[in-house]
Amino acid sequence: MSCKHVDSPELRPPGPNQSVYREDCTQCFDSIDDPTGLSVCLYCFNGGCTGDRNHALSHSQSRKHPLVLNIRRTRKKIERDEPPQKISKLAIAAETESDRYDTTTQVNCYECGVQDVGKSSGKLSQMAEGVLQANTFARQEEVKAWEQEMTACEHTLCLEQDDPRQIESGDLGHCADCDLKENLWLCLTCGNLGCGRAQFGGIGGNSHGVAHTMSSGHPVAVKLGSLTADGTADIYCYSCDEERVDPELVSHLAHWGINIADRQKTEKSLTEMQIEQNLRWEFSMTTEDGREMKPMFGPGFTGLKNLGNSCYLSSVLQSLFAMPEFSGRFFHPNEPPTKTESPAEDLETQLRKVADGLLSGRYSKPDTDVVVSEDNPEVPHQKGLAPAMLKHLIGRGHAEFSTMRQQDAFELLLHLLELITRAQHAPPLKDPVDAFRFVMEQRLQCINCRKVRYRTEKEENITVVVPIKRIPKEARMDVTSAEGKEKEVEEFEPVSMKQCLDILTADEVVELACPSCGGKDGFTKRRLFKTFPNVLAMNAHRFEIVNWVPTKQDIPLIVGDEALSLDAYKSPGLQQGEELLPEDNDTSSSSKFVPNEAALSMLEGMGFPRVRCEKALRTTGNSDGEAAMEWLFAHMEDPDIDTPLDLGGSASAVSSTIDPALIENLAGMGFNAPQARQALKETGGDMERAVDWLFSHPDAAGDFGDNADGSTQGEAHEETTEKSLHGSSELPANFHLESIVCHKGGSIHAGHYVAFIRKENAWVLFNDEKVAQAPDADQMRKFAYIYFFRRA
Repeated sequence: MSCKHVDSPELRPPGPNQSVYREDCTQCFDSIDDPTGLSVCLYCFNGGCTGDRNHALSHSQSRKHPLVLNIRRTRKKIERDEPPQKISKLAIAAETESDRYDTTTQVNCYECGVQDVGKSSGKLSQMAEGVLQANTFARQEEVKAWEQEMTACEHTLCLEQDDPRQIESGDLGHCADCDLKENLWLCLTCGNLGCGRAQFGGIGGNSHGVAHTMSSGHPVAVKLGSLTADGTADIYCYSCDEERVDPELVSHLAHWGINIADRQKTEKSLTEMQIEQNLRWEFSMTTEDGREMKPMFGPGFTGLKNLGNSCYLSSVLQSLFAMPEFSGRFFHPNEPPTKTESPAEDLETQLRKVADGLLSGRYSKPDTDVVVSEDNPEVPHQKGLAPAMLKHLIGRGHAEFSTMRQQDAFELLLHLLELITRAQHAPPLKDPVDAFRFVMEQRLQCINCRKVRYRTEKEENITVVVPIKRIPKEARMDVTSAEGKEKEVEEFEPVSMKQCLDILTADEVVELACPSCGGKDGFTKRRLFKTFPNVLAMNAHRFEIVNWVPTKQDIPLIVGDEALSLDAYKSPGLQQGEELLPEDNDTSSSSKFVPNEAALSMLEGMGFPRVRCEKALRTTGNSDGEAAMEWLFAHMEDPDIDTPLDLGGSASAVSSTIDPALIENLAGMGFNAPQARQALKETGGDMERAVDWLFSHPDAAGDFGDNADGSTQGEAHEETTEKSLHGSSELPANFHLESIVCHKGGSIHAGHYVAFIRKENAWVLFNDEKVAQAPDADQMRKFAYIYFFRRA
């Protein structure tokens, strides 16, 4: 039986930048390794499962795309006695998929009901080859993330070429000094073609290209096999000893008679090979004790594969989806998938996909590629799920999370919660982030006239500073290195959670002029809880500046099994006999923010521009030069770091009047009212600058005003807004530790993140794909980076 669609004009092989989802389903984690395989749509290259859920069929019916390429993959049994040697960047294993897997394919047509349509029919041969040769979506995004780190250099920007000539195509087929026909590098200065360095994985190389560079001094070469018709290629600068980009590559190649439009990529790029090597070996060895723990399997015990420096994402996702608010919102195993034309690009779909993957238990099984034997008697861990599509959506447009570098797990948490809040939550579904929301009340009191002002701020987390108190050298324990030598290790006195909360809620002095009495002695400021959340997310700040670099210190924070009571930190509100400060909406000199002179001099003496110093002091309370310095180091890359501030009043004491029409205009562009209000305040009400500010501050919490109804003081304030505030003001406010995210390493941008989650009164370790019982959680929670407490 024939198929009438094999010559359809809509059939076009995937382009070099087109996403091909040929590893796992875009709506669940069923993959090409399942018995029935994965079907890739030959029209839009969506990947759909073919098992009991059959997302491939539902996609075909909804989009009217009848033809699919079904791909099934089985693992080859390869014996390897030891890991490959540590290798350099230009000598990376290029083991192909065919070296590791047996793959079978067939074309099916859902509309005609034909199974195994002949791949030689019509356009099917080129379509099938195009799908199989294309980078998968996950690999394509990884390559983009790595490649955006590459830059041009003086040698590519100022490249001088010899007299032009036409290099015959036959001379581009092998090295000028030997017969090698692959791994060939063209010198862009003189047109010499030399083979590269030998690479593991069977790719030959006699280093004739390197030898040419050494003898000629010509710095830049391009790998011919990596050339694509869209103008990308591997460029290497031997002078810099780094991969580079060449903005003028097309003209530099045309100088030697090479038309890049005629080139077809035939070899893996260095970036692709490096990613493969990282994922195969480097990141599978991130844990030291995973194998010693008892692996766990089943619903809620599913690991996440490391996508390359993605442990910060895995640990946060595991913590969130262990919470009933997130599982109830996104785990709907008996409901049909959400309707969307591009499921891989839809946040709701991808969050549901991750929830199903983590909570259903259908993927939580021992890795069958690991053979249990007398030499390896332990039950193997899982393969883990790869949340590549969700990672792409979370990072899209973000300067940090779109890269392959290690990131701060707490910043990722805030960014993810903001994205989820912006998403649609049609009734009866609720925004799960509501569980984190609560209200802090700030009390300002003039030191001179004793009048007060109360402000409320909506929050979703708190950051506590863990005080640093070093143990004297003579009192430290002796520490011996692996080589048997004594080494000096700093030790710190343990800190209780109460000490941290006392610091968070302590009085501080801010230097502001009083609008009532005109006194310049300043104000005392204190922040306490007005309401309490269901889930309290707490970031433990253990950093200090060492040699101008923020350095993480291992200070033990004691968090016991007993309930953490926050009753003592509840704001009592306006007290009898307290007199309120008058409203102050002007920007006269009496309310002008005046930077602390001593702190300002210290910061300027360190070389910081004055505008940055003023911004840091205003943000951190204008009293502590070191706090301002830490803020500066943490915000050096902010796009508006050098934008002058309007110093007409205190950031915390003066509320600007914003035109509601401007807020409405920004809301029409997709921003919520609090974000719009904050942006307009930050930019002096300038609509155009506010839009730029919003796009450069995707994590901004927003300005929720003084209260939900705009009132700020007095009895009416208490009566009209209490019911509309997030969280609950009822006492007692007792919290139990539910989960933690821990970090090993001296910097948040390096090292490794894991999550410990309490399940049925026992702690479970989630270390990327490894899920195991956790005997040392008590020790680890002393050094956690993020704590999640649940209200009893």
